Amino acid sequence: MPPKVKKASDLLARLASLFISRGGEAPGTSQSDYPPAPPAPDFSHPEHSSTLQRPETQTQNHPSNSDNETVVTEPSITVSNEFEAPLSSSAPPPQQSYDCSSPSGFESHNGTASFFSGASAFQVNELKVVNMNSPDDKSIDDGWELLSDKIAPNALQDSMARYDAPKCDEDTRVEVVGEIMEWIQDCNHPQRLLCMTGAAGSGKSALQGTIAERCAQSDIPFAAFFFSSTDSTRNTISSIVPTIAYQIGLKHDPFRRSVAAAVKHDHHIFSRSLKSQMDALIVRPFECLQRSIQIGSTPLPYTILIDGLDECIGALHSPGATDWRLDNDQRRRGEDQQDELLTTIKSRILDKHLPFHIFIASRPELAIHTALEPGGCLHGLAYHIRLSDQYDASADMRRYLRRRFDAIGLRIRNPGWFTEADIEMLVRAGSGQFVYVATVWRYVSQPRGSPAERLKIVLTWKPHEEQVTRPFAAIDELYTGILLAAKAAYEAVDSHHGRDFLLLLKAQHIVAGGMDKNTSLCYYVWNPGPMKL
Repeated sequence: MPPKVKKASDLLARLASLFISRGGEAPGTSQSDYPPAPPAPDFSHPEHSSTLQRPETQTQNHPSNSDNETVVTEPSITVSNEFEAPLSSSAPPPQQSYDCSSPSGFESHNGTASFFSGASAFQVNELKVVNMNSPDDKSIDDGWELLSDKIAPNALQDSMARYDAPKCDEDTRVEVVGEIMEWIQDCNHPQRLLCMTGAAGSGKSALQGTIAERCAQSDIPFAAFFFSSTDSTRNTISSIVPTIAYQIGLKHDPFRRSVAAAVKHDHHIFSRSLKSQMDALIVRPFECLQRSIQIGSTPLPYTILIDGLDECIGALHSPGATDWRLDNDQRRRGEDQQDELLTTIKSRILDKHLPFHIFIASRPELAIHTALEPGGCLHGLAYHIRLSDQYDASADMRRYLRRRFDAIGLRIRNPGWFTEADIEMLVRAGSGQFVYVATVWRYVSQPRGSPAERLKIVLTWKPHEEQVTRPFAAIDELYTGILLAAKAAYEAVDSHHGRDFLLLLKAQHIVAGGMDKNTSLCYYVWNPGPMKL
């Protein structure tokens, strides 16, 4: 009969003796203190199958023993839970190392795992492993709550702040939408960054919103961030990484747990550099999942949509503010932040070959223009779509106006309230910018007023100081802001001191073959009316 074990220390020593390689001793014990371990099973006999049943731990209460002492007969190994890894080997398995950065905790070698180096004469089947380094549920919840407090909800694709955001009609922008979706769905495309540049009002945000909807309809996982210069929660880069990590975590639980653990580990991660945030909240969690056996269980979001990079101005405006008059220091901070975001995307995602496709839309301002030019950090790495140059929007603008004017005709029971000549005049005046025809439609379709009378005002309207009706107030504000920014940037250069910016702009427009100033959006350059520059 095996010896009785009276103390907890004796029980532990007994267990340890079973895992000592032949000739070795447990610390503080002698092999002579205990009977030899049972011999290894002989697999040449039919009663020993290649996979043994897991031994059971048995306890016996002997009536002859007044202390009711516990007798251990066949100790077993039970480690639980997380994942199961069947092990079966009659020889000592290879040495196993532990990888703290891996979600599973153990790094496999040749498809097997070893926990007791040099041990023999025992076998472990259906091993269950607990990752003691994985955070508990409360820690996960705490870390996720900290992250959630740092995101920019208004920057989400379906946020209330973007209610009635512009989107493309089903039969408009068909070619460019198809080109972008084809790029997104091509996992083997050599360029994983797409930059779409275009003039203000050319329809970039509408395209981004449409792409986000197409991704959702096609079950293509994505994360989005929509900048806005007039919203202090989303006009800087401070919240872009937490917001993107948050959206990825919503769609992939293992990623969420990894990000939450990183935040719990470093509460000040949100005050660190953009590169450090990208490393801690996106790159390292994703790389951990790549090493995990769970990597293929749930698809990771691989499309990141960033709209309005040029509206990252690096300044804290109050919500709802519309003043574009930034001083030169503020403008430089905005350009520096835009440049920092582009270089971080290159060094942390593109250079590490993470399988994300990133779609950035922006006006061709200094930061993105410089990055895409020869010698720039993204030259040759980005798939570049020049929206205003490569795609003529005139046909789409006609379809846009005709469909909406027809709907107005049904509402007022007068389908002949407009003519095709009216539509052609508006398309020419729009100069290829969708913002113009969209503004016309909003003005004409207002329920209080006659659509025919409002359309006549638009077609004959010319700005002047005494003008009360301003159908293009939104466009005035948009392009006045653009001109103010350009004027300030031009005059900030020492060698331009004393030069008249607007006079040079007019001359450039004339030399370039500018449109008829009575029908063009550029009319405000000659006579901006109440919007003074």
